Amino acid sequence: MSPHTSLISTLSLFLGTALTISSNHWITAWMGLEINTLAIIPLISKSHHPRAIEASIKYFLTQAAASTIILFSSTINAWSTGQWDITQLTHPTACSLLTSAIAMKLGLAPFHFWFPEVLQGSPLITALLLSTVMKFPPVAIFLLTSNSLNPTLLTTMAIMSVALGGWMGLNQTQVRKILAFSSIAHLGWMTSIIIFNPKLALLTFYVYILITTAIFLSVNTTNSLSLSTVMTSWTKTPPLNAALMLTLLSLAGLPPLSGFLPKWLIIQELTKQEMAATATIIALLSLLSLFFYLRLTYYSTITMPPNAINHMKLWRPSKPMTPAIAILMTLSSTLLPLSPMMLTTT
Repeated sequence: MSPHTSLISTLSLFLGTALTISSNHWITAWMGLEINTLAIIPLISKSHHPRAIEASIKYFLTQAAASTIILFSSTINAWSTGQWDITQLTHPTACSLLTSAIAMKLGLAPFHFWFPEVLQGSPLITALLLSTVMKFPPVAIFLLTSNSLNPTLLTTMAIMSVALGGWMGLNQTQVRKILAFSSIAHLGWMTSIIIFNPKLALLTFYVYILITTAIFLSVNTTNSLSLSTVMTSWTKTPPLNAALMLTLLSLAGLPPLSGFLPKWLIIQELTKQEMAATATIIALLSLLSLFFYLRLTYYSTITMPPNAINHMKLWRPSKPMTPAIAILMTLSSTLLPLSPMMLTTT
């Protein structure tokens, strides 16, 4: 890909995200989503590999269908209310259609099937964009319409996402697919609380983006794409692997790391809303995700290959280290003492 094409795609990506987040009209929000979709497709397919082309086609078809449903639901709402304001979503059919469309864009269950395949066919940096930046516009629409959404539908989708994200990630050996199912599970946690406390849902989303960015950048540095290469990544940068262990445990939500903060606050808020059963279910289902986080941690830090493997060990990092990885990993594991200040903002 030429530098000009890469620059135009990246600028269009951030333009579409900013347009959707800052708009209060359905048409401008839909335009921002379409700009995002068209901007990320060249970044997915830039390697010209058949798997990358397949991933870009799957992504385009899924996002086009979701954008069509969003436009259809906003048209139904405008037909019945006479206005195109995003915050004035009142028609029940429009609310259900919008919830399904945003779930499709985010990769929530039961609309999650495209997300692991697209991530697996994308380069690591593009997969990072798909897991973080591309989720900002749908989450912004979720937050703007949180007062109008169906609580039963969202709670059902949240429980399904946490369950499927943990269950389907158990037998994966590719790091990108493991992180994709991790994303599905974490978005389930966020969806479960978005109606009752949108600020807490946004805090959960921010913490997830922080930790996921640190993991993707460290995996990109060591070029660890599967569990077999994770086992030998300690030979490249041992300090990075030790920090990666803490970051993975933080993503799993273990105290006293940063990832424990949003789960702790979500369980507390669900209990206040008399939804202790939902809090118990998603807390127990998160143990499934904990298994493959611990397996990644064990493979990357503790274990050493007991026999000869098919590829050579690389004793030098394939990509230069950046200070951003150290900063992100530090924040990914040390934000829990700031929880009293964060509690005042939520």
